[in-house]
Amino acid sequence: MRRLFWLAMGVTIGVLVVRKLSAVAERLTPRGMASGLGEGLAELSAAIRDFGTDVRAAMSEREAELRENTGMDGRPERPRLGGRGDRAPERE
Repeated sequence: MRRLFWLAMGVTIGVLVVRKLSAVAERLTPRGMASGLGEGLAELSAAIRDFGTDVRAAMSEREAELRENTGMDGRPERPRLGGRGDRAPERE
């Protein structure tokens, strides 16, 4: 009984090792490398696309903020605090 257990254990470990080595060997073939490279490039492309989307959103937000602060947003100019118009006239 003990020998049968160890025989089954050895066969199971052998099968697992062979399957693992086969998967590694498949990745090292030209077709496997091309597949891995293709997946990597697809992930890189998606990351660049997401980055571009984030940059465009931040750029639009900042442009709207600058337009509002400079009065170029088409609304009538509002009084600014701390500007030259807020000072008392100088006496001579």
